[in-house]
Amino acid sequence: MRLVVSLLLALVASQALAAYEANGVALGGSENDIKKRFPSAHCKALEWQSKAADRRCDDAKISFYGVEGRITFYLRKNAIQGFDVRFETKQLPRVMPELKKRYGAPVSEVKDPIGKSGEPVRELYKVLWENGADHAVLTAQLDKRLASLLVSRGNFDDEIYRVR
Repeated sequence: MRLVVSLLLALVASQALAAYEANGVALGGSENDIKKRFPSAHCKALEWQSKAADRRCDDAKISFYGVEGRITFYLRKNAIQGFDVRFETKQLPRVMPELKKRYGAPVSEVKDPIGKSGEPVRELYKVLWENGADHAVLTAQLDKRLASLLVSRGNFDDEIYRVR
């Protein structure tokens, strides 16, 4: 019996570890949770129609694993469906170990060359984590200033900018 209880506690702890959140505000949280943690966030109705979200809270300042950045939250029916953290690409060596510690081993991690024939080759760094219907995708063009971590639920990234 103790073994079963211990295994269940370990499973719950590992699932909690994989919860996608930013500074204590997790997917599924409310606009109130955002405003409490990020008082500089400006929340308003989405300017376009989307099945993914109906409100957004923009440009909140964030210290993300010790790195300064900005975050935008997307909500549908007062539940956070996604958030996008933007920070300086040069901070990747500082952020990545923390993300791997928090989110676990990524499903994939690749550096792909991008560019047209005859142009200088650039590298796109992309890392993917998945936990059921929730996922996190970090993308960075290594020669560009900003990297982005988009954390979302379901088919958010397919639906958010789909023209209706």
